[in-house]
Amino acid sequence: MKDFVNKDAALDAVRELHIGLDWDGEAAMHVKRLLGRDEKGNLLPKPRYFTKTGETRGMMLVGAPGSGKSHLMDRTLTKIPQLVSADDGVPRIVACSVPSPATFKSMALALLEQSGYRGANPRQEAWSLWQVFRHRLGMLGVAVLWIDEAQDLFCADRKLILQALKSLMQGEDAVAVVLSGTEELAQVIRTEPQVKRRFTAMVLPELVETVHGDMYRAILEDYCARVGLEPPVEADLIGRVFHGARYRFGRAIELLLVAMEFAIAREAEHLTIDHFASAYAMNEAVPASQNVFYAENFLLLDPDADEDTGTPRSRRGRKGRGQ
Repeated sequence: MKDFVNKDAALDAVRELHIGLDWDGEAAMHVKRLLGRDEKGNLLPKPRYFTKTGETRGMMLVGAPGSGKSHLMDRTLTKIPQLVSADDGVPRIVACSVPSPATFKSMALALLEQSGYRGANPRQEAWSLWQVFRHRLGMLGVAVLWIDEAQDLFCADRKLILQALKSLMQGEDAVAVVLSGTEELAQVIRTEPQVKRRFTAMVLPELVETVHGDMYRAILEDYCARVGLEPPVEADLIGRVFHGARYRFGRAIELLLVAMEFAIAREAEHLTIDHFASAYAMNEAVPASQNVFYAENFLLLDPDADEDTGTPRSRRGRKGRGQ
């Protein structure tokens, strides 16, 4: 029992680890170019103006659900010293996920609350609330606004929201804007040239075994060592993990962590493919015949297929994994 408790505690510690990847540096570069610099080139806790008329810029971080984009952006922003809250506790970043229902007014109210503003009137006109929020950003000296899951923001009031984002990057109280979301976000931004030109884009890649397999294996072995498990030996395990995780990094890591939970609960000394199969079955609610860790020709399985009809839940193709 003591060994189980120790391993369980070790697994909790592993969950808190950040995995350093090449994507960290790319994300940091995108954000840092949005910030001003002093005469010596040092970053400042304020946005950079890209035009003589006082325009700032923004960036989009785009990735499929489960790719790890939210974690990556949160880590990126918190690791830039210039964006850490000042001694008086004033934030240099306002961060908020899109509320539900996702309307222009609900977003304005959520952002005001996140900025520490109390007493906003829900009956107030939406654009008026947005102006209050913009004034508050300037009063606080906020440099960056981050909206996560931003694709949901454009389900309604699309033109108004695009106009509002554009307004935040103009004038004396302008801020840099960071949006993270799915490919739907990029598609919406592309529809408005005046907004599109203000945003750079970073797209998180899908996992490819020949490119990312060694990296994932190293993470797997490190995690096992930290909790006292012997790593799995199956040669085709990584391919099965990537396929079951839809070739998304965040989902692949979560699958590993749940498999380790099963190994610890069963008091196993080795992490095996059976533990991954149990983790996959629990997450996906599929029978053994549809489990990518049991099927001989696992690449023929569509993890998003409807169990009863065998038809895909998504029409998205599987071609070009290595492109």
